[in-house]
Amino acid sequence: MPYEVQGVVARAKGQPVSLETVLVPDPGPGEAVVSVKACGVCHTDLHYREGGINDDFPFLLGHEAAGYVEQVGEGVTDLRPGDFVVLNWRAVCGTCRACKRGKPWYCFQTHNASRPMTLADGTELSPALGIGAFLEKTLVHSGQCTKVNPAAEPEVAGLLGCGVMAGIGASINTGAVTRGDTVAVIGCGGVGDAAIAGAHLAGARTIVAVDTDDRKLEWAKGFGATDTINARGKSHDEMVEAVQELTDSFGADVVIDAVGTPQTWKQAFYARDLAGTVVLVGVPTPDMKLNDMPLIDFFARGGSLKSSWYGDCLPSRDFPMLVDLYLQGRLPLDKFVTERIGVADVEQAFERMHNGEVLRSVVVFD
Repeated sequence: MPYEVQGVVARAKGQPVSLETVLVPDPGPGEAVVSVKACGVCHTDLHYREGGINDDFPFLLGHEAAGYVEQVGEGVTDLRPGDFVVLNWRAVCGTCRACKRGKPWYCFQTHNASRPMTLADGTELSPALGIGAFLEKTLVHSGQCTKVNPAAEPEVAGLLGCGVMAGIGASINTGAVTRGDTVAVIGCGGVGDAAIAGAHLAGARTIVAVDTDDRKLEWAKGFGATDTINARGKSHDEMVEAVQELTDSFGADVVIDAVGTPQTWKQAFYARDLAGTVVLVGVPTPDMKLNDMPLIDFFARGGSLKSSWYGDCLPSRDFPMLVDLYLQGRLPLDKFVTERIGVADVEQAFERMHNGEVLRSVVVFD
């Protein structure tokens, strides 16, 4: 018998979301039903609502989630009912060319559940990032369930499922920040602040937070930023010079662009030291293009230009480690939770997120 629950659905591009009855089937082979206890409101969910990902409406939104395994399907041996899990959207296949090369964090054939969740009239839903977790129970592939220490609160642990992991991983995994490095992070929303937290955890000596909002810059200090720059009204050259002044006049060893526009990427490119690293973790829109970049500058400055997909994380490795660091008091994951809300409040949470009023609103289920 399917589970009948209330879920947050985006029916059409740019239209407000609605709370609707969703039918969640019993798990098939390799699948699991998870009782969701908390789910963060991520900017990616808003991208889905706005048609910025694809046009496979209606979408079942929500993906930054944690909860307890309710039921497992045939062939699932590494999960059992009652396990506390964080959901992930990189359930590695183990057989694609990336996995065979020993780089499963680039897996090109990640697993999702094959059985559809539907509206009451049978309309199939497209789950956000293959998860769909703004509802009390969801169906996922068993590989999307990462077991972590149940001592962590679900509303904190679940944030590792997307934005926080993307930011921390951009610093630690992609940028390879290490002790004594200088780091600049452009954009201090949830992902940018997570990148700051990751750089602090890795032992960076200077961490420069860049944003146009003084409130966000103040938040960034709580995650380890040693210096801040308000970029409002600054030209490209002024921005670059401001970062250089705070990083021994050379520029930062690693610059992380957590915004993802041509302007911020160029700032990141020129604000790094010679042979430094640029990490793009902010997601550009398809229409954005780089113009007027002299090719000689790419050659002459050397270093690395990287994109960070999901923080280049391996959930089975990274989620338990980061939860343990949180429980040890070494990683302030709880500071990302600005407010706890009900499932009917997601549309209002989108507005607060868009206005920069929150780092994360988190839907909590009783």
